[in-house]
Amino acid sequence: MTRPGGTGAGPSLPSRTLGRSDVSVTALGFGAAAVAGLYTPVGEEEAAATVDAAWAAGVRYFDTAPHYGLGLSERRLGAALRDRPRDDFTLSTKVGRVLVPHDGGGDDLANGFAVPATHRRRWDFSADGVRRSLEQSLTRLGLDRVDLVLLHDPDDHEEQAFREACPALEDLRAQGVVRAIGAGMNRTRMLTRFVTDTDVDAVLCAGRYTLLEQGALEDLLPAAAAAGKSVIVGGALNSGLLADPSPGATYDYAAAPAQLLRRARRMRDLTEARGVPLRAAAVRFPLGHPAVASVLVGPRSAAQVRDAVEHFNRPLPDAVWEGLRTEGLLRAGVPVPAATPVGRQA
Repeated sequence: MTRPGGTGAGPSLPSRTLGRSDVSVTALGFGAAAVAGLYTPVGEEEAAATVDAAWAAGVRYFDTAPHYGLGLSERRLGAALRDRPRDDFTLSTKVGRVLVPHDGGGDDLANGFAVPATHRRRWDFSADGVRRSLEQSLTRLGLDRVDLVLLHDPDDHEEQAFREACPALEDLRAQGVVRAIGAGMNRTRMLTRFVTDTDVDAVLCAGRYTLLEQGALEDLLPAAAAAGKSVIVGGALNSGLLADPSPGATYDYAAAPAQLLRRARRMRDLTEARGVPLRAAAVRFPLGHPAVASVLVGPRSAAQVRDAVEHFNRPLPDAVWEGLRTEGLLRAGVPVPAATPVGRQA
């Protein structure tokens, strides 16, 4: 069912319901890794202003994880949301990495975050680990509940994730501790297994369903649609390549291969010739598939929030998609979004 994006003050973004749950997410969501110092530091005031800008723009879905900044993302996001009406926003966090105090000094840049290495991460997809991780997250957030809990990157822990972690999440949902459950990673094969073999409500797929590549269309998305489950898409800009395909652009957090850089540039030239910035087409593209409920962006400043929302709301004429198909940059039959953002009927 299409719903407004929250009753708080400010504009409204369309929202969509996750699977068969009663949890709704705005079609544009806030990924809170960057405000925890992803690659470069972000100050406390700037992080708070970034969340405030997202709220003012109508974003009501916020995603975090213990991994992001060794808990800093959860602490900052919780502080920024604590005085908001709790029923007006949806919050997701993740389990699978338990944070253990560490007094060895240094920083966490080896894991991508410009923060002090006050803790170390320990993989734990046991039932006890799931519960302990969620308890720690609630403490850092300072909130009474999390709406959606996702198994985070279970790539190398597949059998334990299915045997222990997923049943533990199902128990937490049955007890009313959480409202929806799922898994988040960038491998579509395992996400498809979660969709078909377990009772998850949603999965988060990072980087595998974008304007540049649509691997999830081969397995995950049709499986999710058939099962009545939802997909949240992260990495819609392919680590920045679809935001600005200039020399030095990154793809999957590394230097973009020359072939992909050339393809992204051709896309940019074509969309701009039709009056649409490439990142506007890229951030909305995943919502063309009926199984996709939300697209996450990861701003690190209020200005980046406003830019993302402006581009998300920009009208996308059919000529953009027709041109991409004509030039062989988008396969025939790949679904594309409506000209303006709309909610999905559930």
